[in-house]
Amino acid sequence: MQFLTGALMMGYAVSSLFFARFWVRTRDRLFAIFSLALGLLAVERLCLQLYEFGDETRSYVYLIRLSAYLLIIYGIVDKNRRP
Repeated sequence: MQFLTGALMMGYAVSSLFFARFWVRTRDRLFAIFSLALGLLAVERLCLQLYEFGDETRSYVYLIRLSAYLLIIYGIVDKNRRP
């Protein structure tokens, strides 16, 4: 289980860096928002791995995941509303 969590965290971090690189090239807000959201998902996985929670369903760490998903939704809506 720890290996999968580490692999997911690494995948989120690498994807975040790719979107950050695309944002530097294009200055499109969508890439910056995606980079931030994927960085939050990597932090969420790191917190789940480092801290021992008795019951995962009652963990407040999942608020990080919720904020990342809300950022992704905001980025998509923002991109489609701009002229």
